[in-house]
Amino acid sequence: MRITLVIPTYNEAENLPHLAEALFDLPLPELRLLVVDDASPDGTGQVAEGLNARWPGRVRVLHRAGKLGLGTAYIQGFRLAMEEADAIGQMDADFSHPPAKVVELAAALETCDLAIGSRYVPGGSLDERWPFWRRWLSGFGNAYARTILGLPLRDATGGFRLWRREALQRLPLERVRSNGYVFQVEMAYLAHLYGLRIREIPIHFADRRWGQSKMNLRIQVEAAYRVWLLLSQYADIRQQRKSVQSKPSTR
Repeated sequence: MRITLVIPTYNEAENLPHLAEALFDLPLPELRLLVVDDASPDGTGQVAEGLNARWPGRVRVLHRAGKLGLGTAYIQGFRLAMEEADAIGQMDADFSHPPAKVVELAAALETCDLAIGSRYVPGGSLDERWPFWRRWLSGFGNAYARTILGLPLRDATGGFRLWRREALQRLPLERVRSNGYVFQVEMAYLAHLYGLRIREIPIHFADRRWGQSKMNLRIQVEAAYRVWLLLSQYADIRQQRKSVQSKPSTR
């Protein structure tokens, strides 16, 4: 299986070489990385280009003009990755997502369309160093999105995912509007509306190794109100789904 992991970066020069080494040590000879860098001041884009010297042909870099947001980084990355890969992945560069689990996510695609690295299914966990308020916020954010959107997932906000190319091609990526971390919720909602087969794989979500978190109050506020906007944004698709489900079977 040809796998391309799309990795958005902003100031991840310390993490990226270590992450690439961990990923390319996996028993996945067709694994490639697509780094989408938003003109990181710390030179992450140049570091990414330098990785090709060690792993020729396995690292591709998309340089963007500035900090344009997580959602657009993934959408651009998805479109490029679908040109060459059988499976397209999403992964943070900060080691919060365990690299070794990519193997299990890839194996899961034998029986599903979308494999999600989940913190909230049995066997999943959060970094024990997280303070109570951060654990509560993460859990509440998931419950909030699941309840409002009716998602049959335990981890709707997680960003460690692997998609079958054919499944990702079915989704109307041109309609995706979320650009912060709520992008993950929007994509999960679309996967649900389009009836994709989703499987959650337990992971341990660790705190980042180096650098600073990108999470801030503005991102949290955007996530809270955009979840509600998704209901109206995709009302037509939801209605089509209900119509199909309500039709009597002809068998």
